[in-house]
Amino acid sequence: MGKTGSTWRVTRLHHVAFAHEGDRAPQLIGGLLGLACTHEEHGPGFVERMLPAGDSFLQLLEPTGPGTVARFVDQRGPALHHVAVEVSDIDEAVSDLHERGVRMVDDAPRPGGMGTRIAFIHPASCDGLLVELVERPPAGAGGAVVSVTWRS
Repeated sequence: MGKTGSTWRVTRLHHVAFAHEGDRAPQLIGGLLGLACTHEEHGPGFVERMLPAGDSFLQLLEPTGPGTVARFVDQRGPALHHVAVEVSDIDEAVSDLHERGVRMVDDAPRPGGMGTRIAFIHPASCDGLLVELVERPPAGAGGAVVSVTWRS
Protein backbone atom coordinates (compact mmCIF):
# COMPACT_ATOMS: atom_id res chain seq x y z
CA MET A 1 0.00 0.00 0.00
CA GLY A 2 1.09 3.54 -0.56
CA LYS A 3 1.53 6.36 1.94
CA THR A 4 -0.98 7.17 4.67
CA GLY A 5 -4.29 8.23 3.12
CA SER A 6 -3.60 6.36 -0.10
CA THR A 7 -6.01 3.54 -0.92
CA TRP A 8 -4.31 1.76 -3.81
CA ARG A 9 -2.80 -1.65 -3.17
CA VAL A 10 -1.15 -4.57 -4.92
CA THR A 11 -3.82 -7.23 -5.49
CA ARG A 12 -1.76 -10.04 -7.04
CA LEU A 13 1.23 -11.02 -9.10
CA HIS A 14 0.08 -10.43 -12.68
CA HIS A 15 3.00 -11.84 -14.65
CA VAL A 16 6.70 -12.56 -14.79
CA ALA A 17 8.29 -11.58 -18.12
CA PHE A 18 11.13 -13.42 -19.84
CA ALA A 19 12.88 -11.87 -22.86
CA HIS A 20 14.29 -14.32 -25.42
CA GLU A 21 15.37 -14.63 -29.05
CA GLY A 22 13.63 -16.72 -31.68
CA ASP A 23 10.26 -18.42 -31.59
CA ARG A 24 11.38 -21.61 -29.82
CA ALA A 25 10.82 -20.46 -26.21
CA PRO A 26 6.99 -20.60 -26.17
CA GLN A 27 6.93 -24.25 -27.27
CA LEU A 28 9.96 -25.25 -25.19
CA ILE A 29 8.99 -23.55 -21.93
CA GLY A 30 5.27 -24.16 -22.43
CA GLY A 31 5.93 -27.83 -23.16
CA LEU A 32 8.20 -28.30 -20.16
CA LEU A 33 5.71 -26.66 -17.79
CA GLY A 34 2.49 -27.82 -19.44
CA LEU A 35 1.43 -24.24 -20.27
CA ALA A 36 -0.26 -23.13 -23.49
CA CYS A 37 -0.04 -19.69 -25.05
CA THR A 38 -3.53 -18.19 -24.89
CA HIS A 39 -2.77 -14.61 -25.90
CA GLU A 40 -0.39 -12.99 -28.37
CA GLU A 41 0.08 -9.30 -29.18
CA HIS A 42 2.53 -7.49 -31.42
CA GLY A 43 4.06 -4.32 -30.01
CA PRO A 44 6.64 -1.89 -31.38
CA GLY A 45 9.65 -4.15 -31.99
CA PHE A 46 8.40 -7.21 -30.09
CA VAL A 47 5.79 -9.90 -29.78
CA GLU A 48 4.30 -10.68 -26.35
CA ARG A 49 2.94 -14.14 -25.57
CA MET A 50 1.00 -14.90 -22.40
CA LEU A 51 0.95 -18.39 -20.87
CA PRO A 52 -1.50 -18.71 -17.95
CA ALA A 53 0.08 -20.16 -14.81
CA GLY A 54 -2.61 -20.39 -12.14
CA ASP A 55 -3.95 -16.89 -11.44
CA SER A 56 -0.90 -15.26 -13.07
CA PHE A 57 0.94 -15.42 -16.37
CA LEU A 58 4.36 -16.21 -17.73
CA GLN A 59 4.96 -13.53 -20.36
CA LEU A 60 7.42 -14.27 -23.16
CA LEU A 61 8.88 -11.26 -25.00
CA GLU A 62 10.50 -11.89 -28.37
CA PRO A 63 12.17 -9.00 -30.21
CA THR A 64 10.96 -8.57 -33.80
CA GLY A 65 12.84 -5.35 -34.56
CA PRO A 66 14.65 -2.48 -32.88
CA GLY A 67 13.41 -1.44 -29.45
CA THR A 68 13.70 -2.03 -25.73
CA VAL A 69 13.29 -5.82 -25.88
CA ALA A 70 15.97 -6.18 -28.59
CA ARG A 71 18.37 -3.94 -26.63
CA PHE A 72 17.73 -5.97 -23.49
CA VAL A 73 18.41 -9.31 -25.21
CA ASP A 74 21.49 -7.89 -26.97
CA GLN A 75 22.93 -6.70 -23.64
CA ARG A 76 21.88 -9.53 -21.33
CA GLY A 77 20.84 -12.46 -23.48
CA PRO A 78 17.69 -14.39 -22.64
CA ALA A 79 16.75 -13.50 -19.07
CA LEU A 80 14.12 -12.29 -16.63
CA HIS A 81 12.94 -8.94 -18.00
CA HIS A 82 10.49 -7.68 -15.36
CA VAL A 83 7.93 -8.56 -12.73
CA ALA A 84 4.39 -7.19 -12.98
CA VAL A 85 1.99 -6.69 -10.10
CA GLU A 86 -1.69 -5.91 -10.47
CA VAL A 87 -2.84 -2.83 -8.57
CA SER A 88 -6.29 -1.73 -7.48
CA ASP A 89 -5.99 1.81 -8.92
CA ILE A 90 -3.12 2.55 -11.27
CA ASP A 91 -3.79 6.30 -11.46
CA GLU A 92 -3.58 6.59 -7.69
CA ALA A 93 -0.54 4.30 -7.54
CA VAL A 94 1.43 6.34 -10.09
CA SER A 95 0.43 9.63 -8.43
CA ASP A 96 1.40 8.32 -4.97
CA LEU A 97 4.74 6.98 -6.18
CA HIS A 98 5.52 10.30 -7.92
CA GLU A 99 4.68 12.19 -4.72
CA ARG A 100 7.09 9.97 -2.82
CA GLY A 101 9.89 10.72 -5.29
CA VAL A 102 9.94 7.29 -6.93
CA ARG A 103 11.54 7.36 -10.37
CA MET A 104 9.11 6.10 -13.00
CA VAL A 105 9.62 5.01 -16.60
CA ASP A 106 6.06 6.14 -17.32
CA ASP A 107 4.84 9.49 -15.97
CA ALA A 108 1.24 8.36 -16.54
CA PRO A 109 -0.47 5.02 -17.13
CA ARG A 110 -0.61 3.87 -20.74
CA PRO A 111 -2.35 1.08 -22.67
CA GLY A 112 -0.88 -2.39 -22.17
CA GLY A 113 -1.55 -5.89 -23.44
CA MET A 114 -4.88 -7.67 -23.00
CA GLY A 115 -6.73 -4.36 -22.54
CA THR A 116 -4.81 -3.44 -19.39
CA ARG A 117 -3.35 -0.11 -18.33
CA ILE A 118 0.30 -0.18 -17.26
CA ALA A 119 3.14 1.91 -15.85
CA PHE A 120 6.72 0.90 -15.11
CA ILE A 121 8.74 1.78 -12.01
CA HIS A 122 12.32 2.52 -13.06
CA PRO A 123 14.89 -0.12 -12.03
CA ALA A 124 16.87 2.62 -10.23
CA SER A 125 14.03 2.82 -7.69
CA CYS A 126 13.85 -0.97 -7.16
CA ASP A 127 17.50 -1.92 -6.69
CA GLY A 128 17.83 -2.90 -10.35
CA LEU A 129 14.52 -4.74 -10.85
CA LEU A 130 12.10 -3.42 -13.48
CA VAL A 131 8.59 -3.50 -11.96
CA GLU A 132 5.41 -3.07 -13.96
CA LEU A 133 2.13 -1.92 -12.44
CA VAL A 134 -0.94 -3.38 -14.16
CA GLU A 135 -4.60 -2.47 -13.88
CA ARG A 136 -6.94 -4.99 -15.48
CA PRO A 137 -9.62 -3.77 -17.88
CA PRO A 138 -13.17 -3.20 -16.64
CA ALA A 139 -15.38 -6.30 -16.59
CA GLY A 140 -16.43 -7.27 -20.09
CA ALA A 141 -13.55 -5.42 -21.76
CA GLY A 142 -10.43 -7.07 -23.16
CA GLY A 143 -9.10 -10.48 -22.20
CA ALA A 144 -10.88 -12.41 -24.96
CA VAL A 145 -8.47 -11.21 -27.65
CA VAL A 146 -6.11 -13.85 -29.01
CA SER A 147 -3.96 -11.79 -31.40
CA VAL A 148 -3.62 -8.00 -31.54
CA THR A 149 -1.19 -5.56 -33.14
CA TRP A 150 -0.31 -2.53 -31.01
CA ARG A 151 -0.24 0.86 -32.66
CA SER A 152 2.42 3.29 -31.52
